Amino acid sequence: MFSKTATIKSTSSCWDNIKTAKKLIESADAIVIGAGAGLSTSAGFTYSGKRFEENFPDFIEKYGFKDMYSAGFYPYDTLEEYWAYWSRYIFINRYQNAPENVYDDLYNLVKDKDYFVLTTNVDHCFQKAGFDKHRLFYTQGDYGLWQCREPCHDKTYDNEAIVKKMVEEQENMRIPSELIPHCPICGAPMSMNLRSDHTFVEDSGWHTAAERYQDFIRRHKGLKILYLELGVGGNTPGIIKYPFWQMTAENPKAVYACINYGEAVCPREIAGRSICIDGNIGTVLQQL
Repeated sequence: MFSKTATIKSTSSCWDNIKTAKKLIESADAIVIGAGAGLSTSAGFTYSGKRFEENFPDFIEKYGFKDMYSAGFYPYDTLEEYWAYWSRYIFINRYQNAPENVYDDLYNLVKDKDYFVLTTNVDHCFQKAGFDKHRLFYTQGDYGLWQCREPCHDKTYDNEAIVKKMVEEQENMRIPSELIPHCPICGAPMSMNLRSDHTFVEDSGWHTAAERYQDFIRRHKGLKILYLELGVGGNTPGIIKYPFWQMTAENPKAVYACINYGEAVCPREIAGRSICIDGNIGTVLQQL
């Protein structure tokens, strides 16, 4: 329903938009938060530069990797080396707290509101900040879960204890062979529960969260809803961005708010009920 060139940036001043957004948050019947990678980046979960160099100097020296993300797709010769890399990756991005208090600031902003979170992030930052796990839908998986690589069944497994052991016991970029995780059903190697291809497992927890999200949307249909989009880029717009635009267009009482550094836009069709704030999410949340 939206024209191909119909996205526009806000013409109001950033401060005016922040004041308006604050009023909308306070007056909304409900808030649907849509969070993408930009939110975690603002919180300090960067995948290149100093943070990458400090945690993976040996892998950088051997392979010349430029960032954490692309290194995760490298075809390592052995599972011992593969899990040496991934255990460190999981540990710092799932079991360590974010360097900045961005998620805490967001929680304090909405904790007394009727909210729900839809996110493509897989780092678990929402729950660590205090968000109710029954109001969260992680659509793309969780760094804290493993699944069968095949997969032979649709169950996932918590990996915290074994990942921490992998980090502690690895030497020369390898974990002990006995720590390599295998599927308890078929014996195949385990893999990350991340939506990267058709093998992604949507377990019972995933489906329960999806139902809770749809129920939240259904129960608040036609009410004064704020669709608050934070740090969502163009990689998977069909999960958060486009549905938020669509639901805003269909509900005259709804408002769409986008906070994003360099990518704060909205369709012309809903521009009159949209706020676009181009800036660092953490800074904007502090001002809110």
